[in-house]
Amino acid sequence: MKTGLIIVIVVVVLLILWVIGTYNSLVTLRNRVKDAWSQIDVQLKRRFDLIPNLVETVKGYTKHESETLENVVKARNTYLSASLPEDQMKADGELTKAINKLFALTESYPDLKANQNFIDLQDQLKQTEDKVAISRQFYNDIVMQYNNKVETVPSNIVANIFKFGKEAFFQAAEEERENVKVKF
Repeated sequence: MKTGLIIVIVVVVLLILWVIGTYNSLVTLRNRVKDAWSQIDVQLKRRFDLIPNLVETVKGYTKHESETLENVVKARNTYLSASLPEDQMKADGELTKAINKLFALTESYPDLKANQNFIDLQDQLKQTEDKVAISRQFYNDIVMQYNNKVETVPSNIVANIFKFGKEAFFQAAEEERENVKVKF
């Protein structure tokens, strides 16, 4: 009888330790997802800080292109007012589209392409876009790890008990998936 009781106690203790370990790993992954999203947010903040300077530089050359400039500012403000990551992802797609149109304007204004302020801002924005892309990739990698842990057996049992839900992947907007048209 004593041996049977000891075996039951050992099994219960091991089960409790497994639940605690699984719970802690789910919390860790969930926090990594939040951290990865905040890293995207840091890069987007940098992008947003650059945009007013870029818009002002372009304004001097493109007085009649106000609609494009207004769309960039509007898209930036939409992102800033979004509170949920899903809304921020959608607004980010709109901003990317507006920035691409802004850069397309440079083809119509040779003086603008030669302006050192514009070139510097464009380079900084390109570097920021590269960092945003890397941050998005990292975010999606962490979301995949977390979602796998939430959905696979046996950790999904602990995830369901403690209400761990799946996280959304960052997905490119439909416009960003289209082929870029290059003309010479």
